[in-house]
Amino acid sequence: MTTSTRGAHRTPAVLVLEDGRIFRGRAYGAVGATFGEAVFSTGMTGYQETLTDPSYHRQVVVMTAPHIGNTGINDEDMESRKIWVSGYVVRDPARVPSNWRSTRSLDEELAAQGVVGISGIDTRALTRHLRERGAMRVGIFSGNALPDEGTMLAEVRQAPEMSGADLSAEVATTEAYVVPAIGEKKFTVAAIDLGIKGMTPHRMAERGIEVHVLPATATVEDVYAVNPDGVFFSNGPGDPSTAAHPVSVMRGVLERGTPLFGICFGNQILGRALGFGTFKLKYGHRGINQPVQDRTTGKVEVTAHNHGFAVDAPLDKVSDTPYGRAEVSHVCLNDNVVEGLQLLDRPAFSVQYHPEAAAGPHDAAYLFDRFTSLMSTASMEGQRA
Repeated sequence: MTTSTRGAHRTPAVLVLEDGRIFRGRAYGAVGATFGEAVFSTGMTGYQETLTDPSYHRQVVVMTAPHIGNTGINDEDMESRKIWVSGYVVRDPARVPSNWRSTRSLDEELAAQGVVGISGIDTRALTRHLRERGAMRVGIFSGNALPDEGTMLAEVRQAPEMSGADLSAEVATTEAYVVPAIGEKKFTVAAIDLGIKGMTPHRMAERGIEVHVLPATATVEDVYAVNPDGVFFSNGPGDPSTAAHPVSVMRGVLERGTPLFGICFGNQILGRALGFGTFKLKYGHRGINQPVQDRTTGKVEVTAHNHGFAVDAPLDKVSDTPYGRAEVSHVCLNDNVVEGLQLLDRPAFSVQYHPEAAAGPHDAAYLFDRFTSLMSTASMEGQRA
């Protein structure tokens, strides 16, 4: 329902929330109609990485920073093969990008990829509304796709909800591929792609890890066919309560005792594999400025987030699971949401945020080193055995 019309800044556009609130602005990017879950991101930079993060599949992203597009678009900072957001909402887009790496404007890239957006609205008011009412379905309409208000609202309310959505297979690779180690190869990791960002295997490659990226449909047999020293479960979109297959694969890895690391969706998968529940947050964590405490060290990290669901695990005790004792290793200091899990009797841990930090601070980069240490320990124990 889109047409890639460039330079559409004067075309009227309307944003309609499922509770009936309406914002009027101008078309930005492609002209047409789009639907998704309205969420807001508090990052002041890194819009290209946000747009190409597969975890944003079927979401309409509202940028809280008012000025977006200043540095244009380049070919180096893409986190995947395309833009995944369903729609894009900005207040004051740059008229002319200015950066030595820029090859085209953000407006042109959105239009070329058919991403419908809106600009010129009060994004602060919209963000406050979403904070009070919670993330909800939304539609953006512009050009010939601009019907009457009643029709727009009806179409928004007919759009699918994020709760119950099984989306990881829609964004994951369909063919396995390898990211070679940089320098001397030390380990092999099988990475389950549930919506992986390109920087994640790169961070592992920097540490001498050869990463075999496998489709979301990969089986336990596929994982061990690459003879991994460790297994990684990536970030991704959708409701973790629908992820029965990844949970089954993770349990197979846990049973074998292979070092395991998960981020974001992978953290939720570990939670479910251990027997914990998951739940939908009111409006989620999205941005690059979330304070998280590593409870194993007491240190506080400023971290990059993109999640609308969380693990329901007790913060105040060690839990017994089918795979030994488990505890909450990281917690968000804003709202006490579980931000990490670790097993105490097996080499497995996960975090809810993005230590690859594309974009974002590098406070959590040590987690890749922690994964490497688990594999080193397992290797030495295997040699002694």
